[in-house]
Amino acid sequence: MIIKNKTLVVALTFCCVSQNLWAQSEQVDTLKDQTINEVRVVSRRAGLLKSHGVDNASIITGQELLKAACCNLGESFTTNPSVDVNYSDAATGAKQIKLLGLSGTYVQMLTENLPNFRGAAAPYSLGYTPGPWMKSIMVSKGASSVRNGYESITGQINVEYLKPEDEEGATINLYGNTKSRLEANADGNIHLGEVNTEVLAHYENDWGHHDDNDDGFLDQPNVRQFNLQNRWDYLGPVYVFHGGIALLDEKRDGGQTHHTAPNVHDLYTIGLETSRYEAYMKHAFILDSEHGTNVALMASGSLHKLDALYGVKTYNVNEKNGYLQLMFENNFTKQHNLSAGLSLNHDYLSEKIYVSDDKFAASTISPKETTSGIYAQYTYNLDDKLIAMAGLRADHSSRYGTFVTPRLHVKYAPSDVVTFRVSAGKGYRTPFALAENNYLLGSGRKLVIDDLQQEQAWNYGISSSLSIPLADKLLKVNAEYYYTHFTQQMIIDYDSNPQEIRLTNLDGRSYSHTFQLDISYPIISGLELTAAYRLNDVRATYGGKLREKPLQSKYKGLLTASYKTPLGLWQFDATFQLNGGGRMPEPYQKANGTPSWDKRFPAYGQLNAQVTRWFRHFSIYVGGENLTDYLQPNPIINASDPWSSEFDPTMVWGPVHGRMFYAGIRMNLGKKL
Repeated sequence: MIIKNKTLVVALTFCCVSQNLWAQSEQVDTLKDQTINEVRVVSRRAGLLKSHGVDNASIITGQELLKAACCNLGESFTTNPSVDVNYSDAATGAKQIKLLGLSGTYVQMLTENLPNFRGAAAPYSLGYTPGPWMKSIMVSKGASSVRNGYESITGQINVEYLKPEDEEGATINLYGNTKSRLEANADGNIHLGEVNTEVLAHYENDWGHHDDNDDGFLDQPNVRQFNLQNRWDYLGPVYVFHGGIALLDEKRDGGQTHHTAPNVHDLYTIGLETSRYEAYMKHAFILDSEHGTNVALMASGSLHKLDALYGVKTYNVNEKNGYLQLMFENNFTKQHNLSAGLSLNHDYLSEKIYVSDDKFAASTISPKETTSGIYAQYTYNLDDKLIAMAGLRADHSSRYGTFVTPRLHVKYAPSDVVTFRVSAGKGYRTPFALAENNYLLGSGRKLVIDDLQQEQAWNYGISSSLSIPLADKLLKVNAEYYYTHFTQQMIIDYDSNPQEIRLTNLDGRSYSHTFQLDISYPIISGLELTAAYRLNDVRATYGGKLREKPLQSKYKGLLTASYKTPLGLWQFDATFQLNGGGRMPEPYQKANGTPSWDKRFPAYGQLNAQVTRWFRHFSIYVGGENLTDYLQPNPIINASDPWSSEFDPTMVWGPVHGRMFYAGIRMNLGKKL
């Protein structure tokens, strides 16, 4: 927005605090003309909001997502101190989220409160949600509400897309970078009375052949993706409907570009072709608006097909998932709320593996599971100062029988300055071992999968939030501690045998301690600084020994700075991360007597920056990632001989590609500013 004036302009800065979550901590700059010819307001909503609810949740708003290119969900946590996104291997581009020091399989992934991206979709799902499609992301830590199921162990991540009922119009986002990646995104919606419809479209193509470390392998695979969604809603006084369909087609090619050793004839190639189809619908019937009494029926389904080639190993999977939930909710009074419901989830995977050499045999796996459940959750709210939420659900699995999930959350806010939260709860998870970790087939080691049990863990958390008035501004301080204790877990064991990777059941102890402190403060008008530090102590029993989890950074430091000029025309954002060192899997002795790799990896820093110029109907942004140009030395073990048992691209703990620059344009067609 532009502020016009003719004479002296005086800038006044003030903070608006509201019970509305989206208005919380919103900073508004008013520039006033002495002649009062025209006054326009430039507002800047805080990018990262703290939930007012009982759980320890934060909301990454659209404002925060604009601080970086955010081409997809996996690239949307750059400025977030709680969530890490790391490569799982250096050959396929598979990425995983880490929350509370544990892998993303223990985070329940939701899209608009529907469970999504399960099984075979998990390794590459962070690239299936384009950044420009997202309206916000909610990150909840610890054992979350029982309404969304029993699978949340370390937390939930819920993605909210742009809505059909949002302001009518369209936007276009075009992006390109120096690693030969091009993207085009578009969204548009039309209002037809009480019915609204929306189309979301995405295309990306990464055609370059970059090998910065000259190991003969692509630093990142070439990816071509088409992604399309059509969404509808009807917003009536008594009945509300949301529904949509989606399709995705992706081709991912990687592997060797040339040989680095003599007398080798065949290139080691990696190719993954993915087709995914989704559909969902939500029906809500408002029975009593005064007491918030309503009944909702939600359903979703997905088909996910993957054909993968890892050298001589072929892996094909056809996955089907169906989900159904019936919910009832009622506010008896302002203090008492009850939520109850039924759920049904079905997973079916048809997996086929074939290896062309004589070391392995062809095999077919067809895991399936149907789980029905019932839950009830009671919430007591005393003027938002004391909130207690207790939930209990019982589920029956066709594979594991009946199990019970208890969870409790308490929030106490004695004043506007300080808030305390505690939580405790149990979570369960069914491991689809090969589907969720199929990138491990890229390793030359023998992959061994035991008969796995259902994973079970307890999670306990305590946190406090302070909002301290300081020099007419608010200093925000958050401190938290979480402890996760597994009673049963699937362990990826690199340590016991250097010739194999074993996916096996926990035999011993496994736990995670996580402490985090983050501070944010607006130094001057328009300039916000955030500093954070997180310490992880993650250990599990490998081969009878309690050890640090391998390839896990011991700590993380984060410093972000965001400045927007008074007229709102320029925005400058920078993020520095310091990732601590950690343990490598147990090295083995080479034929010459030297170890295969160091026992530990070092700490490293990364710097990202972006500059945005805002115009009336569009904005232009330029930036860079990994500006420190730090690269993990030799992310692919024995890259010169990919056909040997010592070849391994999964030993990744740091960046696998170097400095990258990008530019893009966001265009606003028809929508008001």
